[in-house]
Amino acid sequence: MKAALGLLAALLAAGSSISYFKYERQAQTANSGGQHYAVVDETLWKHARPDLSDLRLFSNGQEIPYSLEIERGGSETEQKEFRVLQPATVGGKTQFLLDMSAVPEYDRIELKLATVNFVAHARVEGQDDPHGASWAFLGTTTLYDLSNENLGHNSTLHVPLATYKYLRVTIDSSVKPSDVESGTAGITRSQKAVWRTVNSAPKQEQQGKDTVFTFSVPENVPVEQVVFAIDPAQPNFRRDMEVLGDNGQSVGSGEISRIHMLRSGGKIDVEQTSIEIDAAGQTNLKMLIHNGDDQPLKITGASLQQYERRIYFDSASGMPHTLYYGDDQLGAPVYDYAKLFQKDASASQVQLGAEEANAAYTGRPDERPWSERHPAVLWAAIIAAVLILGGLALKSMRGTSA
Repeated sequence: MKAALGLLAALLAAGSSISYFKYERQAQTANSGGQHYAVVDETLWKHARPDLSDLRLFSNGQEIPYSLEIERGGSETEQKEFRVLQPATVGGKTQFLLDMSAVPEYDRIELKLATVNFVAHARVEGQDDPHGASWAFLGTTTLYDLSNENLGHNSTLHVPLATYKYLRVTIDSSVKPSDVESGTAGITRSQKAVWRTVNSAPKQEQQGKDTVFTFSVPENVPVEQVVFAIDPAQPNFRRDMEVLGDNGQSVGSGEISRIHMLRSGGKIDVEQTSIEIDAAGQTNLKMLIHNGDDQPLKITGASLQQYERRIYFDSASGMPHTLYYGDDQLGAPVYDYAKLFQKDASASQVQLGAEEANAAYTGRPDERPWSERHPAVLWAAIIAAVLILGGLALKSMRGTSA
């Protein structure tokens, strides 16, 4: 523990200097000022510290603060319960009202239904007056539960962003009025993840009933998703899969599926051809698709992906920038810019030039104690001292004996 704390303290104390970096790349900035970003690629992963903490950006000899962002995306959903009113049978179909007055705005409605193994159309209309004659059409959704076939379910109504105080929902008779128990609604504000394809071509083979893909991962490159391209002619499927790392340990599991079918006059379209994994530090990855007793899938390609890492910084128009890295004793920078970072939607990407050896590189001075830098001299002195003391002791013993 003390050794780890000592190493951490040493890293934090180690400052940056251009002469300490082994590598450099030019940032090809545009002729416009403002916020820019550069994307981390395999070249940086190979020669920078694995956590990218030794990246430093300079312009005209001055260090430029930056913020390293992982483009994971994300979403925020505020859910509120609503009341189900007047469930009844109208014209042979189930119809009910949803009291949305407690939900200021919403774009999805999650129903809790007491029935299983069904497929039904749901028509959604909006109105501020529950007794009004004119209702606005908001769309239709196919609700289903295919538990018997192990193909999942959907009980969510998707509508355009709406603020109507009441919704009228009409569902096919396969869902009875008594099946509608409750529900929640809300609005989801999402920002899509940005994925980057890792440069690695897989080896594909068949091992018994399993289809196996093996990847060699570029040095230090984290992998967070595997994506499969499957022939459009491949019929409906649902296959379990697992991902193994260097020592055969599991680094991810899930299923890939495709469901395109008509049931009870309703169309179901579901496709999942990727799974997210956690494979940081792995050099080889093996994906096993368990086909069971079915024929292997018609897979036309597979690729590894990672969340895009971006180096954001502010720049004056046309200023030259150089990215330095390759100092294994340098800790992560601490910038106000990163603490207070706000992403600009209009930030422009800059391209990183080819990697070059830093002509100014000298390496860090050896700051170890003299004894650690010259152990041979130290040991020679110790041995000499032992021999001298031993000789004096022996001479003293002989004098005493005489």
